Amino acid sequence: MRSFATGGARLLKALVPAVILAPAIIAWSSARDSLTVQPQSRLWVEGTSTVRGFECKATSFQSHVEATGPTAVSAVLAGEKGVSGVELTIPIAQLDCGNGTMTDHMRKALKATENPEIVFHLSSYDLAKAADGVQATLNGTLNLGGVEKPIVVNADVKEGADGALHVVGVHEIMMKEYGLKPPSLMMGTMKVNERVKVRFDLLLK
Repeated sequence: MRSFATGGARLLKALVPAVILAPAIIAWSSARDSLTVQPQSRLWVEGTSTVRGFECKATSFQSHVEATGPTAVSAVLAGEKGVSGVELTIPIAQLDCGNGTMTDHMRKALKATENPEIVFHLSSYDLAKAADGVQATLNGTLNLGGVEKPIVVNADVKEGADGALHVVGVHEIMMKEYGLKPPSLMMGTMKVNERVKVRFDLLLK
């Protein structure tokens, strides 16, 4: 009986540290298997109007990039699929067009009250090695103004500073395809073209 008790005590003594450390190990694994968008990253909307061009910057946005492992960056740069999922969320309230009136009109045009976020969700992607990096074709869905549509986004991927993944691209959107009415300012004198371009310059690490 004493032998059994001693063995049980030893087993318990060995298990306690493992139980205590388990949450930390899980958290470490989760952090290791994801890529974080670095503060230097940029995302903005470019457009034209009957008066002048404009640019609306996303002053902040959220992202969730799932990686297949700790070597995700090097895998992608080698043309291998080191990322298993991407979701990008842009709060419309964080769009700044550099002019208060234009910003208000753009947020209204994007139906910010009813649908406060623009969300891109990656469904699948393909990579192709290029002379100066990797070319990515991203297939996914874009939810804009409460309307979700499938889209294809092309991006250039290179090695960034400090071992980061540098992803640059642009996607053209026709606002009316999402049921959105382009802004009109100055008593209708300035009308925004429904064709806008979403540009991104991201650093992932």
